[in-house]
Amino acid sequence: MTADINATLLRELAAVLPAEALVTDADILEAHRRDQAEWAPAGVPQVLVRATCTEDVRAVMRIASARRVPVVPRGAGSGLSGGANALDGCIVLSLMRMNRVLEVDAKGMLVVVQPGVLNAEVKAAAAAHGLWYAPDPASWEFSSLGGNLATNAGGLCCVKYGVTGDAVLGLEVVLADGSVVRTGGRTVKNVAGYDLTRLFVGSEGTLGVITEATLKLRPKPPKATTLVATFPTLAGAGAAVTDIMARTRPSMLELMDQPTCRAVEAYKPLGLDVDAAAFLLARSDAGGEQGVAEIEAMAACCDATGATFVTHSSDEAEGELLLTARRLAYPALERQGATLLDDVGVPLSRIPELLAAVERIAADRGVLVGTFGHAGDGNMHPTVVFDRQDAAALERARGAFDDILGAALDLGGTITGEHGVGALKQPFLGRQLGEEGLRLHRRLKGAMDPLGILNPGKVL
Repeated sequence: MTADINATLLRELAAVLPAEALVTDADILEAHRRDQAEWAPAGVPQVLVRATCTEDVRAVMRIASARRVPVVPRGAGSGLSGGANALDGCIVLSLMRMNRVLEVDAKGMLVVVQPGVLNAEVKAAAAAHGLWYAPDPASWEFSSLGGNLATNAGGLCCVKYGVTGDAVLGLEVVLADGSVVRTGGRTVKNVAGYDLTRLFVGSEGTLGVITEATLKLRPKPPKATTLVATFPTLAGAGAAVTDIMARTRPSMLELMDQPTCRAVEAYKPLGLDVDAAAFLLARSDAGGEQGVAEIEAMAACCDATGATFVTHSSDEAEGELLLTARRLAYPALERQGATLLDDVGVPLSRIPELLAAVERIAADRGVLVGTFGHAGDGNMHPTVVFDRQDAAALERARGAFDDILGAALDLGGTITGEHGVGALKQPFLGRQLGEEGLRLHRRLKGAMDPLGILNPGKVL
């Protein structure tokens, strides 16, 4: 992009936006170039726009369309697939100043929010009315709703309560040409026309910019009972998961392997058994006799599949301490070295095969892989850890990362369960979708964004 075009673009943006909305400082632009996917490609934006309202977003998209300048929407930057990474010469459009909870309708059991609101803030707003917002990615304390919506984020409770998209009733979206569309509404059931809400959720900012969301709330569940089991083999833990899911519906079912447990214990000592091959964390929030029955059924499944230790507790503080261990899994592995985080999902019946494949890949490639994740819905996060200063180690790590994606596809699974395709996994999308699936995606993209300016290079 030439200097003249650059200057013209900045002049046009300055004419329709507040002065404080435009940022060209090199250090600030550097801080907004990428998300947490360290190894995904990232360019250098020419300007950062900090939008404060829908009209700001509309103005940006109108000018970007007229000038054919790429726009990369951005939330908190906590993504793990390069979905918010800049392109050279693009506009980075930050939604983090659109951070208001606009309404809580306690009787209607819904909340209306802007995209810059943090997941934790939505939970707090719901809790103030005795209600609960269920989606809870591990980054819930610092990830924005806009990012959660863009990737259709999951989390620890999604095994029972669904992913972000399952909590969305309606959206306001600014399209590539600056026009605004509202999808869905405030009703629980709504089948009028195509399900555009579902189309935008998970589209990673490639079809439109979400500027408002209407979300379902739930009654606060009873206090949970937490079960912990350790296993001498990953296969045994995987078998326990499939048996548990066939018998009951836990509110949480998480797995950590030995490398992950050792990393967590080194990061924050919690008394984890670092000699066990696998650590299983399960919860029931059914309450009363049903909750007791669910926990007893889970314990029986663990015993039957070779667990060496099984215990459960209804003590809330103890349960939260154990949950802390799971939430620390990725930050603990990051402290061991550079990471390449996979986000694969497989059918429940094939979880044992996925775990075995990851073990085999780690051995064949000569790399450390810590595996943890949402075992109850088959969404696991094998994380390759390596020395970033060692070029050969990086090559082996990238090979292992790709091998794990391939193993998931071979097992009838997916390359991403909740983090999104972004730039990191884009080369593998065709293998999962097939040529006809890719063609349909491109036709949809072309219809919604004919100039190709919305987050180009992501997903497709």
